[in-house]
Amino acid sequence: MQPQGQDVRVWVDDEHPIFRRGLVSCLAVEGFTIAGESVSLRPMPDLADIDVLLFQAERAALARVLTLHETRSAWMVALVASADEPLAFELIERGMAAVLLRNEVGPQALVAAIRSVVNGNSALPAELVPRLLDKAARTGSGGPHPLTSRELAVLRSLSEGDDTEEIAEALGYSVRTVKNIVHDLLMKTNCRNRAHAVALATRQGLI
Repeated sequence: MQPQGQDVRVWVDDEHPIFRRGLVSCLAVEGFTIAGESVSLRPMPDLADIDVLLFQAERAALARVLTLHETRSAWMVALVASADEPLAFELIERGMAAVLLRNEVGPQALVAAIRSVVNGNSALPAELVPRLLDKAARTGSGGPHPLTSRELAVLRSLSEGDDTEEIAEALGYSVRTVKNIVHDLLMKTNCRNRAHAVALATRQGLI
């Protein structure tokens, strides 16, 4: 069962005050605690006091984002301007918990993404996955890989946006087995989270 928002503390970072207020309102009405707000990560949030950092992804603030991400004490959810920009793919490779399209995400999708990441899953918009796969096809190197057939099957399901329960049902595994498979493939690939593993596998031509 997914947790509600009451115990989840979110920091919201966006340069546009009206858009930022909209993000805050959408989360607050669902019971999330708004821990603070900023523009280009100024002021810099204290990740020890928050669970999720929802931030507008921009190249100018990337260094500050990655500095925060090194602590890995909060889930990082990026809002990107376009699925076509290289920054979107780079953020996934860097291990962001979720990447959302800033100009297209609605209240329901935003709340669902936050709840997904605090449950240990990743979140990518459906529009982004095909473009990631296309980019991977153009840049991936292919070649041998250490993953088993069932690990690759789980990776394919993850790339389609399936959660743990959906993967278990589709592949005929228990939820516990799927969690173990995901853990093993993250260890093998040295990836930070599921989205990172999907990005790496697509770049290498594995899925």
